[in-house]
Amino acid sequence: MTRSSVKHTSFVIDRQFDASPERVFAAWSDPEAKRRWSDCHADLPDNEYSLDFRPGGVEIHRVVYPNGSVQRVQKRFFDIVPNARIIFGYDIRLDSRRLSVSLVTVQLERARAGTRMLMTEYIAYLDGHEDLEERIRGTNEGLDRLDLELKTALSMQ
Repeated sequence: MTRSSVKHTSFVIDRQFDASPERVFAAWSDPEAKRRWSDCHADLPDNEYSLDFRPGGVEIHRVVYPNGSVQRVQKRFFDIVPNARIIFGYDIRLDSRRLSVSLVTVQLERARAGTRMLMTEYIAYLDGHEDLEERIRGTNEGLDRLDLELKTALSMQ
């Protein structure tokens, strides 16, 4: 591990959802819905989640792994335009070590079939940590769960 190093990278995910921008935005802003689709460790018993969805608000995911390691993801929302844009920053810590810091922009646009969501993430990996492929895979898995959340909500109407 290299001490005091930073490696920068980014990625973009372009997704289509068969739901209106209002419904997609609601899935981001409702704490229960957001936890259902975004929490990739919901199956672990020692799991904490909270969401204060407003500019300046904080979202926290904390999980204790079976080996005792604690992962904490803390987000801060900087800009929210209902049904159109969400900008937030977050860091990931494992035990006392900060692994990365990110800035994310989510753009929602009305499309013929529902909503086009463009998600851009800029990442600063710290002190030798790097997991870009895992980060992209995990983000896509969460967005797959978001798609399922939207389809489930639509079928219940």
